[in-house]
Amino acid sequence: MNNNKVLLLKCLLILALGLTNWNSSLYAQRILEVGQGRTYADPAQAARNALPGDTILIYPGSYRGSFFIENLKGTPNAWITMKGTNRDAVIFAGGSQSMQFTDAQYLFIQDLTITGQTGNGLNIDDGGTYNTPTKRLVLKNLIFRDMAASGNNDMLKLSGLDSFQIINCSFTNGATGGSGIDMVGCHAGDITQCKFTNQGSNSIQAKGATSEIHINRNHFINGGQRSINLGGSTGVDFFRPLGANYEARNLLVSANIFEGSMTPIAYVGCRNVTVINNTIIRPERWIMRILQESPDTSFYQSSAYNYFINNIVVVNSSLSTDVNIGPNTLPSSFTFANNLWYHETNANYRPTLPVTERNGITRRNPGFVMLNGINYGITPNSPAYQAGALTGNNLEDYFGRLFQFFPGPSIGALEYIAPNQTQDASSDIRINVYPNPTSDFLLIESNEKILQVNIVDMDGRILETIIDEKDMKRISVQNLKFGVYILEFKTSQGSSSKFFYKL
Repeated sequence: MNNNKVLLLKCLLILALGLTNWNSSLYAQRILEVGQGRTYADPAQAARNALPGDTILIYPGSYRGSFFIENLKGTPNAWITMKGTNRDAVIFAGGSQSMQFTDAQYLFIQDLTITGQTGNGLNIDDGGTYNTPTKRLVLKNLIFRDMAASGNNDMLKLSGLDSFQIINCSFTNGATGGSGIDMVGCHAGDITQCKFTNQGSNSIQAKGATSEIHINRNHFINGGQRSINLGGSTGVDFFRPLGANYEARNLLVSANIFEGSMTPIAYVGCRNVTVINNTIIRPERWIMRILQESPDTSFYQSSAYNYFINNIVVVNSSLSTDVNIGPNTLPSSFTFANNLWYHETNANYRPTLPVTERNGITRRNPGFVMLNGINYGITPNSPAYQAGALTGNNLEDYFGRLFQFFPGPSIGALEYIAPNQTQDASSDIRINVYPNPTSDFLLIESNEKILQVNIVDMDGRILETIIDEKDMKRISVQNLKFGVYILEFKTSQGSSSKFFYKL
């Protein structure tokens, strides 16, 4: 597990190198208005005139693509923003795709609805020029719904995208043969706080030499044949970089909730992939699959050396096989540790795994309780409480609260936080901190008034206290050393904490 202990920081380090300063586009040079009676009729027209620091502001209306947008590039200190004035009223409806972005850089896309496409919902790619990837993108608060296609059609198609974040987006009713998010040769990405409902083949697919991706704090409801396809099968000419011999590697799947789907997790031609602290409820056929689909197994790496740790798995009589294992894989190289397995109707259930598990828990009900509208919280009476392995990859739970380091984290996607602790599990405080990781500043969003912010190191020392309201929205961290820190927030409704990572 030594390689996996640094996986999260490795993912975040690579991500941070590209995402620093993304939100400087808030200080836009110009507003380019799009809509009926506005300066531009569609976003492609505005994009052709956009300069670094500009905001393309799209007014309510129905926009039928596809709109092709090439070389839309901000700079590290002046991102370009494309946003709707009202997410539910700015609708890209129909057409083969809503928009296609090629060779974009330093671009922030926010507050749009994308629905009813016959090809892909939204396409972002490198134009086939693999040595110049599209990079430094943030997609936030987007709605993808109701694909008008049934084949291999994706709601969000990403090819050759590096250094990106996908935050608080929803994906509903995907194409039967497609994915919610399909990544081919993408690197250094973070997919967080998204919801996937009624998908086809996959909710998320990462293949074609995709690496350093963190999939965290998402909710999957009937997420498809394979809610997350960790790898896949890619034509040799589409690997990025060319000549790569793995479908996926260095992926981290943490603090997600899976309900239903044929199988929530599929390891397919991947290496060093960690699935940790997730809650998996009633998979329909398999808990997971271990497969090898790439041709020429003498060249392509087999599915091997992956991890399944600290997960709660609840199954019922619909399950066919616990783990489906295909040929040309190395299941004996997998690590299983500290998972809780519970069968709702078979009191003697023990999962059949390819290797012996360390510290697994069976035949014990996790004792779920309702927490902030989610029925998968735990209490100190749960067998999952403080029973997990501390690996360095379990930092934040589904609600963004810190997993306990001592005596150890709990198992599953939701940690138990006592009401008298700094993190109030009963509160409804929502605080977003980004870009994270960062090298110079953090932006803070909260649904409650923040009264005080403390910057705390991992030894518990308060390094700085901020009480001026204007300083709480944009916090400078330039003077901090490289490492992991905690932001402690005191609000009008209680307290909360967040990790952040300083480069």
